[in-house]
Amino acid sequence: MELVGSPLTAPYAQPRSTPTRFLPAISTMASSYKNRFPYYPLPQSFSLPWMPSTYYKTAAINPTLAPFSKSSQGLTPSKILPFVSNRTSLFTQYTPDDWYRSNLTNYKESETSRHNAERLRVDTSRMIQDKYQQTKKTQVESTKNLGERVNDIEFWKSELCHELDKMIGETNTLTDMKKRLERALAETEAPLQVAQECLLHREKRMGIDLVHDDVEKQLFTEVDVIRSCQERMQQYLDKAKGQLASNRVAQHELERDLVNKQAARRIDDKCHHLRNTSDGISYYRGVERVDATISVPESWAKFTDNNILCSQSERAASAKLRDNIENLLAVTANEMWRQFNRVNVAFTNRIAETADAKSKIQTHLAKTLQEIFQIEMNIEAIRKAIRDKGPPLRVAQTRLDERTRRPNIELCRDTAQLRLVSEVNKIDETIQSLQQRLRDAEDALQMLVRAKSVLEHDLAIKAHSLFIDQEKCMGIRKTFPSTVRLVGYI
Repeated sequence: MELVGSPLTAPYAQPRSTPTRFLPAISTMASSYKNRFPYYPLPQSFSLPWMPSTYYKTAAINPTLAPFSKSSQGLTPSKILPFVSNRTSLFTQYTPDDWYRSNLTNYKESETSRHNAERLRVDTSRMIQDKYQQTKKTQVESTKNLGERVNDIEFWKSELCHELDKMIGETNTLTDMKKRLERALAETEAPLQVAQECLLHREKRMGIDLVHDDVEKQLFTEVDVIRSCQERMQQYLDKAKGQLASNRVAQHELERDLVNKQAARRIDDKCHHLRNTSDGISYYRGVERVDATISVPESWAKFTDNNILCSQSERAASAKLRDNIENLLAVTANEMWRQFNRVNVAFTNRIAETADAKSKIQTHLAKTLQEIFQIEMNIEAIRKAIRDKGPPLRVAQTRLDERTRRPNIELCRDTAQLRLVSEVNKIDETIQSLQQRLRDAEDALQMLVRAKSVLEHDLAIKAHSLFIDQEKCMGIRKTFPSTVRLVGYI
C-alpha cells in the first residue's frame, strides 16, 4: 500500500489558532488527542489486540431528578429563584443576532472538528495499515535474513564436518604410521646387538687371526648404518609427534568452531521459526541498544575459512610427512639388508679362507708328522750305524794294542800295521761323520717338532676362528629381521 498522506503534515496536526470571537469553543474533542498512549512497548499484561475497550473503560452517567419538594426543603422563600412571571425588569445580556452567531459558530466548529476527526481517523487507519505492512515486511525480511544466516551456518558447518572427518582420518593414519615407525625403530635394536655381539666374539680370536679383516670392516660399517638409520628414524619420529600435536590443535579448533556453529545454528533456527503467536516471546527493554557482537560477516566467514585452511595445511604437511616416513622405512630397510648381505658375504669368504688355511695346515701337519717319523727312523738308523762301528773299531784298536807288545825288532811298521792304523782312522772318521749326521738329524727333528707345534697351534687358532665366525657369528646372524618387520608392519 502506498503512503497517501503523512499525519505529521495534516492540517489538524498544526496548532490551532485561538478564535477571535468572545465565545469559547464548546467542543473538547481536541483534548482527547493530546494525551495519546505513549510510544513504547506495552508490558506483558497489555499484549492484547488493539481495541479501544482494552485500555479505556466506558463510563456512563444516568442523571436522576429528585423531586422538587426534596430539593427545596430547607430553603427560605427569599433564597428560591423567582418565577419569570414574578420578574419586574428584563435581565437579558445577548441579542438574537448574538445567539444565532453563537449557534453558527458552534455548528462550524463542530463541523470542522468532525471533519478533522474524520481525516484523522482515515489517516490513522492508513497509518495503522502502513505500519502493519511495514512491520510485517520488516519481520519477513528479518525472517529471511535469519534463514539465510542459518543456511550460511549450515554451509560452513558442513565444510567443517567434512574437513574434521578428513583431519581425524589423517590423524589416525599418521598415528598408525608413527606406530609403524616405532616398531621399525625397535626392530633395529636386534640387528645392532647382533653386529656388536659379532664384534665382541671376533675380539676373542687368537694369535695371527686377530686381524682387522674385511669382515670386521663390514661389521663396523653395519653398526654405523644401523645407528644412522636409527637416528633418522628418531628424527622423523619426533617430527611425527610434533605433527600429531599440530593436527590435534587444528582438530581442536575445528571442533570448537563446529560446536559454536551448532549452537549458533540452533539459536538462529529457533529465532527463524519464532512467530507472533509463538510461546516464549517477551519484551526485553533496551536490548536493541546492547551490541555484544565481536565480528562482521566477512571476519566471521574468514575465521572459519582460516581454520579450514589451517587444517588443510596441516593435513598436507601430515601427508607429506607420512610419505617421507614411508620412503625412510623402505630406504633404511634396504640399506640394512644390503649391509647385512655384505657382512654375510664377507663372513662366507673369510670362513672359506680360514677353512682353506686350516686344510692346508692340516696337510702340512700331516707331512710334518710323516717327516718327523722318517727323521726319527733315520736318527735311529744313524745311532745303530754308530753302534755298529764300535766292534770293528775295538777289533782294530785291540790288534794295534796287541801288536805293540811285539818284541824288539818285531815292532815293524809293516803293511798290516799301516792297514790297521788306516782302518782305525777310517772308522773314527766314519763315526765322526755319523755323529755329525746324527746331530744334523736331531736338529732337523727339532725343527720339524717346532714346525709341528706351530702348525698345531695355528690349526687350533684356525679352528677357533672358524668356530667363532661359522658357529657363533653366523649362527646369531640367521635371526636378522625380515623386510616386513623392518618397515614396521609387524
